[in-house]
Amino acid sequence: MTLRCSVASEQRGETLAGTASTVRHFLMLEDPGPWGPEILRSQRLPGPVRQPLLHWQHEFGVRPLLIRRPGRYLAGPRRVFVVNARHGWCETTLVHNLAEVADLDLSAIAGGAGVGLERHDDPLLLVCTHGRHDACCAERGRPLAEALALRWPDLVWESSHLGGDRFAANLLILPEAHSYGRLTPEQAPQVVADHLAGLVSLEHYRGHCTVPWPEQAAEHALRSRFDLRELDGVRVQRLRRDGTLFSVTLAAGGRTYRVDVRHRPRAPELLTCHSTHPSGAVAYEVVALTRLN
Repeated sequence: MTLRCSVASEQRGETLAGTASTVRHFLMLEDPGPWGPEILRSQRLPGPVRQPLLHWQHEFGVRPLLIRRPGRYLAGPRRVFVVNARHGWCETTLVHNLAEVADLDLSAIAGGAGVGLERHDDPLLLVCTHGRHDACCAERGRPLAEALALRWPDLVWESSHLGGDRFAANLLILPEAHSYGRLTPEQAPQVVADHLAGLVSLEHYRGHCTVPWPEQAAEHALRSRFDLRELDGVRVQRLRRDGTLFSVTLAAGGRTYRVDVRHRPRAPELLTCHSTHPSGAVAYEVVALTRLN
């Protein structure tokens, strides 16, 4: 029987909380595909743009992504987006050839003022459909993208690898970079509608990409305990570590809480559809939740 990592993850009851890839800066390049397993090695990328992408990735922590509208067809200029999720801004431009991306100046991407492109105020709904990277992303992601595009055709993009293949179908909502997993075409429209209205759907919420996993897990625990669904309703104030124990201080509703979570390695598993050797995943177990004031 062919392994499907998303099915195996569900069967072993793996939690979604605290699993969002930790990324603050994104560069998205429109390309209809097909995409190879690793986009920085993809023949879809013109040679002149490869070195700048590697430089931006290593120097500024930029996550390069290939994107396309559901259906793949593309004629004319390519859309490019630059996002800083920590500051919550998105800028965009059009290029006639992806080689022109090499001329961009992303040196200010970490700041709050942008990099000098056109401001883009609408949210971006990115669904991972990168089948050459992992079969689950295509099998579960493409129906999800199609379903969302029926309601939000101008907001939805298929995306290359977003992280966490075994949690497919995965959705990333930019520019703030909130991550959702295990979405079905039937559930997702309500999840997205709630999110766009400022409410988190905790059952599918993987976390906020701008903070590390222990903070994501602690935030999820606090939200779940008190049903705090407002996007801006919880704010991380401080993180302290003592070995495998992480103490996270959070503010919510005018009160302050401390959530203690412990780093707990899981038993080795085949974590992707193409895995040949088991790997140990990371999980964060909630030890205590304490109100401080």
